[in-house]
Amino acid sequence: MKCPYCRHDNDRVVDTRAGEEGYVVRRRRLCCECNKRYTTYERVESISVHVRKRDGARVPFDRDKLRRGLERACWKRPISDAQVSTLLAEVENEIDQLFTTEVESRFIGEIVMGLLRDLDQVAYVRFASVYLHFKDAQDFANELRPMLGKNW
Repeated sequence: MKCPYCRHDNDRVVDTRAGEEGYVVRRRRLCCECNKRYTTYERVESISVHVRKRDGARVPFDRDKLRRGLERACWKRPISDAQVSTLLAEVENEIDQLFTTEVESRFIGEIVMGLLRDLDQVAYVRFASVYLHFKDAQDFANELRPMLGKNW
C-alpha cells in the first residue's frame, strides 16, 4: 500500500478492526518512511451486478449513487455516518445473497425503504417521496397513514 503522504510503498499495519457489521475491515497503517498514519478499508469485491431500471435500461450497480441517496434522505437527522454505512452494507449483502447478475431497481428501493422505516421515519418518508414519485400531499398522507395508525 502506497503512503498517501510520501508515496513510498513501505508500511506496517498497527491496528485492525471490523466495521460495518463485519462487512469491512478497517486498518490503521504506519508509513515506515515518513512515520505518518493513515487508514485503509478492505471489503469483499462484489460480482458486477446490473440494475434493471423501470424503463428497462440496465446499468451497473453503483454503491456511491445509493450512498448519496441515503445521505440525502438522512440529512439533518440523528443518523450517524456509521449507521448509513451499515445500512448500505446490509443492502449490498442482500443483493449479493439473492442475485448473481441482475436486480430490479424496485427491489433495491424496497430493501432501502424497509431498513429506513426501522431506522428513522423522516428519512424513510424522504426516500419514499423520491423513490415512489410523490406528486402531492395526498401521496405523503397515504404513505404516513400506516405508520401513524388508525387515528390519523
